[in-house]
Order: sequence, then structure tokens, then C-alpha cells
Amino acid sequence: MTCCFSMGRVGVCADAPICMGSRGRGHTLSELLIALALGLIVTAGAVSLYQSQRQAFWQSSDFLQMQDAGMSALTLIAQQIQIAGFTPAAATQVQRSFAVFGCSGARPVGSAGSVICEPLPGASDGIVLRYFDDGMATWPTAAGLPTDCLGQGVGQAGSSGAEIINRYYARTSSSTGQPELYCEGNGRPGLAQPLVEGVERLHLRYWPAGAARALEASAFAPGQWQQITAVDLCVLVRGAPRQQGTTYIDCDGARVTSADTRMRRAFWRHVAVRNGHDGRDAHDARDARDALKETR
Repeated sequence: MTCCFSMGRVGVCADAPICMGSRGRGHTLSELLIALALGLIVTAGAVSLYQSQRQAFWQSSDFLQMQDAGMSALTLIAQQIQIAGFTPAAATQVQRSFAVFGCSGARPVGSAGSVICEPLPGASDGIVLRYFDDGMATWPTAAGLPTDCLGQGVGQAGSSGAEIINRYYARTSSSTGQPELYCEGNGRPGLAQPLVEGVERLHLRYWPAGAARALEASAFAPGQWQQITAVDLCVLVRGAPRQQGTTYIDCDGARVTSADTRMRRAFWRHVAVRNGHDGRDAHDARDARDALKETR
């Protein structure tokens, strides 16, 4: 089968397949533009979905890290507050000094007998906690020594009833630039090490015996620290930067807008000092028991 068509003044005949191909037509410009637009819409939707899912995952991961840091710091310090002032009944030493000592917007420095407060740039509070070991209050070293908050041995091998002194505060690390919870133990005095990353501030209020409300550390005279019965502990944790500013409830209970777009979260706990407001109940009980034996 052949077909003929005119090309100007010349007539041309060809086989049917050639004739049919010559009459085929391509896509118009409008069709190409529509297809391109649809492709761009689908691609933009896929990219937007990926970005939103990635953002949600990142925010969830950041939130979980903040939760872990806050609860770790809160639990660690709370356990030390609960044991503060403990003296084993069989101990030969008596803790006549404070069991709990605090600093407002500062960290505690100096020897155990003359603690002073050194201001911190981040205005974090600091706290000193003291107690005697009874062989079970701390994890012992390989040599059998009781340990401070950093796992450092305290006292001498073969001795019992060593006094443990731990100092906690929060500051920004000079090496990483991140806020961290620090502790200094009396295993190596003067050497503080970070324990929990992300802790920006500690805020502590103290309940003296018979008080109607908790007080800042700056409200106490040196001789009043033996009267502490409980501590209101707050840990403020900082997260990663966000695309826009966020609001949070700070340790004072106020709603604050983050100036650096970082998310923050505060963790609170009321902790009782279990070993008496002067830290001598256990030893006084031993004295009373010994006096009773002598009268018999």
C-alpha cells in the first residue's frame, strides 16, 4: 500500500508506514509545561514531607536527651541529699559540722571546715553534702576504699567510717562550650569533673526546722546550716537551637521566652534530709544506748 502527498509542486509517493509516520505529531509546549509543573509539585511534596519528618525526629531526640539529662542530675543529687548527715552507729567520729551547705549563684570552694562561695558566670547554685561511709553507702574501690561522687577512693585501706564530702554545681565547660553538672569529691580535693551534659543551672532552696517556707542559701547564717530538714531542688537543662524562639517554665515557676532559640526544661524535686536536722541522730542514739548499758 502506498500513499501520495504533495511537497510544493512535486508529488511524492511512499509506502504506508512512511506515510503514517509523516502525519504523527509531538507534544505541545503547554503539555510539556503541565507535566513539568506536576513533577515539581510531587517533588516539592516529597521534600517537604522528608524535612518535616526529619525535624520531628530531631526535636524528639533532643527532648529525650533533655529528659535523660534532667532526670539523671535530679536523681544523682537527690540521693546524696537524702544520705547527707548520716553517721554509722559504730563510728568513732562524730559529724558536728553541717551536713548540707549551699551557695546562691556560686560554687562552694575551700576546705571542709571553712567553705566559702565563689560566684559562677551562669548564676548556678552550689551545694556541699557530707556524710560518713558505713561500707554500704558508696561503691568501694578495688582496694576496698569508700568513694566520692567521682569514684575516687577516700580514706585509707583498712579504715572504716571515712567522711565523704561532695560538692555539686553547674557551669559551662571551657573545652566543649556546653553547660554541664560538675562534682568535686574529697578523694582529690580541688579537681572537679563533669557528670551530666546539658545541665545549665541548679537552683536550691532550703527548709530549716520549723520554717513556713523554703529559703535561699544567702538567707542563712553560718550556724544555721545544721537545722536543714529538706531541700527544694531544681535542675534546668538546655537543649539544641530551634528555628524560632521557645518558651519554658524556669526554676522560679515563671514562663520565659528563650533568647537564643534553645529549648529548655526545668525538673523539680522536694528532698528530705533523712538523718535529722543536725545530722547527729544516729550517733546520739548510740550514746543513749551506751549510757543505758552503763546504768545497768
